[in-house]
Amino acid sequence: MSVDVVLEDGRWAGVLEAASARAVPATLRDAGLDPEAHEAAVLGCGDERIAGLNAAFRGKPTPTDVLSWPASDLAPGDVPEAEMGDVAISYDTCARQAAERGLTLADHVTHLMVHATLHLLGHDHMEEAERAGMEAAEIRVLAGLGIPDPYG
Repeated sequence: MSVDVVLEDGRWAGVLEAASARAVPATLRDAGLDPEAHEAAVLGCGDERIAGLNAAFRGKPTPTDVLSWPASDLAPGDVPEAEMGDVAISYDTCARQAAERGLTLADHVTHLMVHATLHLLGHDHMEEAERAGMEAAEIRVLAGLGIPDPYG
């Protein structure tokens, strides 16, 4: 498994690498995939950068916590190519959310990396059934990592 983490914002040092190293392989194993056969790239940035990406790719010029770009158009259960895609995650938004929810930054970022990896695997949450399936997968993966249900 290769997770290439690029830190554009130094506040991510240590946190994002550790969360990615836990979350991505665990999510792949949960999906029945070999973590050694897949790779992803992760950009650790701040609100200004992610707002620009959000504007460019989603038409929403505001900060968000995490964005993902799957390398191919998949449905849940499809097997991705070796290169699954890219993820960008904002320190400012993640730190604010973690504080508001009384979570550690490490646990919150691990959750968001599980969430982003599921997007790379074809999951979405636009429809109720998709949302429920994606949340169930997140809860299951996080439980395996010793992280409590973020929705409960």
